[in-house]
Amino acid sequence: MPELRMFFKPTCPFCLKVIDYIGVNGISVDLSDINDNDNASELVKIGGKRQVPCLLIDGKPLYESDNIIDWFKNNKA
Repeated sequence: MPELRMFFKPTCPFCLKVIDYIGVNGISVDLSDINDNDNASELVKIGGKRQVPCLLIDGKPLYESDNIIDWFKNNKA
């Protein structure tokens, strides 16, 4: 299984959509809140922007809630 980590913001509806999908489907993902400055800085360093949700798949960023959910559906994470 790939290493998964998702950057999110608790008030972002698109993030909550993905987090709900993760919870309903019992998927294990490290969650990193970008309200923590260290997480926000790391996200910008990795992807060049502060956009959330951002799922890191083995260190490679994937953006957009629908794309992230589709990735989970297609990869049985």
